[in-house]
Amino acid sequence: NRKQRHTAKRIFERLRDEHGFHGGYTAVKNYLREHSRRSREMFVPLAHAPGHAQADFGEAMVVIGGVEQKAHFFALDLPHSDACFVRAYPAAVSEAWVDGHVHAFAFFGRVPQSVLYDNDRCLVAKILPGGTRKRAKLFSGFLSHYFINDRYGRPGKGNDKGKVEGAVLIVERWILARLRNRRFFSLADLNAAIAVLLDDLNNRPMRHIGKSRRELFEEIERAALAPLPPAPFEYAEWKSAKVHPDYHVEVDRTFYSVPYRLIGRRVDVRLTHRVVEIFNDYKRIASHVRRSQRRGHVTVNEHMPKAHQRYANTTPASLIRQATRIGPNTAVLVERMMRDRPHPEQGYRSAFGILSLARRYERQRLEAACERALIIKAISYSSVIAILKSGLDRARPAAAPVKPTPPHTNIRGGAYYQ
Repeated sequence: NRKQRHTAKRIFERLRDEHGFHGGYTAVKNYLREHSRRSREMFVPLAHAPGHAQADFGEAMVVIGGVEQKAHFFALDLPHSDACFVRAYPAAVSEAWVDGHVHAFAFFGRVPQSVLYDNDRCLVAKILPGGTRKRAKLFSGFLSHYFINDRYGRPGKGNDKGKVEGAVLIVERWILARLRNRRFFSLADLNAAIAVLLDDLNNRPMRHIGKSRRELFEEIERAALAPLPPAPFEYAEWKSAKVHPDYHVEVDRTFYSVPYRLIGRRVDVRLTHRVVEIFNDYKRIASHVRRSQRRGHVTVNEHMPKAHQRYANTTPASLIRQATRIGPNTAVLVERMMRDRPHPEQGYRSAFGILSLARRYERQRLEAACERALIIKAISYSSVIAILKSGLDRARPAAAPVKPTPPHTNIRGGAYYQ
């Protein structure tokens, strides 16, 4: 079956084991040769120096969870020894490319000097005039982490990386073909089965050499590869964000601070599971531990303007508590000052201004002025100070007074900002 790409030896084994064939391997091979219509192409065999690799993706149909679906498998081959690695993924995306390399390097325990690729869009963002490749950001960071020299074949010339193309065929014949009738509960189960057959493939003696891929790797290839770095590369996601007027950028519904001088500019954000790093003009300007819970602000004091650093240990909840000591209407007004803005921190200055009025006016007058400001919907420091200066806080408005915020699940209150 040419579609499944079986070798003559594999077909012979299936005839013998599954169909009771009693003939010899040579008879099967001669029969296939006689009926083969494969075209013959002239080629020049290439000698591959040890320590260099080729990588590619292939695909095959597998049954996972009772459903037949397409699986993409990453293959990395060391052409000098023909040692290979394979791992299955749901899609051949950037994350799969990087994760496949990380697992392959862990499998071999070493890092190749260079890797030859095709021009996949997950790896190459753009081919510039003259053939220079502009790498994708995620892939560029991966190459820098392992100090790998990346090489690329000519567009549309798969023979430039013929060894890994051959490795993909070997994987299809000796690994995936053996798994065609098996059912798996998950992709992890599929990769566990692949790992067993992968060891068998690398440890199987090659007929024309008399040694296995693993033996050749240990004898002549391992010494040409570099040692692994202290820590494996960690997958990171890149995003672009604009610095808000409160010198924070929004990342996954959480706000992280940057130096205030960058307000209004666009920055690059690198996200890992643990860290949020922010870059401007390729320089890291901020680094924060990533919050597991969404919502809230992560602020570094040094990122604030001098006038704002006095608010460093302030929270919306603490401001509401201070306003509550003056009166319920003052607390409602202070909460509204922060709630009605895109970010609560933008209301800190006005809230502090309201609280400072308690040192200049009696608390009863300030409470009455806040009540009047709420009724006329003038939620600002300037409105409250104007009411106090004009004495309007002593004149009861015609409208009903604003009552303190009643307890209700739909009302935020101070606890919301904890």
